[in-house]
Amino acid sequence: MSTQIVVAGALIEQGRLLVAQRDRPPELAGCWELPGGKVGSGEADAQALRRELLEELGIDVRVGDRLGSDIALGPAVTLRAYLVTRMSGEPHPHDHRALRWVGASDIDNLNWVPADRAWLPDLAALLHR
Repeated sequence: MSTQIVVAGALIEQGRLLVAQRDRPPELAGCWELPGGKVGSGEADAQALRRELLEELGIDVRVGDRLGSDIALGPAVTLRAYLVTRMSGEPHPHDHRALRWVGASDIDNLNWVPADRAWLPDLAALLHR
């Protein structure tokens, strides 16, 4: 059985992180996350993340270093995050309820999707630089 990889992007600009509020599924609606999506067959992580952020947010990004560790979402699904740099476009919530730029003092106060909570220490450290 192959593992489905889901990628997420951490876009940090001027000391703030872009977070997206989920609209679905119902059990996660209203929760905040790093935007991203599933890696397609034959796609590299970076290709999938660029495609997903263009589709979901309307931005073109350069994919950089990994963020934190992989997170098992189930027996056959792994979530993986990368730092991204915006190359062009203005973020819009095409596939989310809302977008928000947050600072280091804000990230602990958000209602995060459970899986993304594992990256909060890494994100806080990056935002404190």
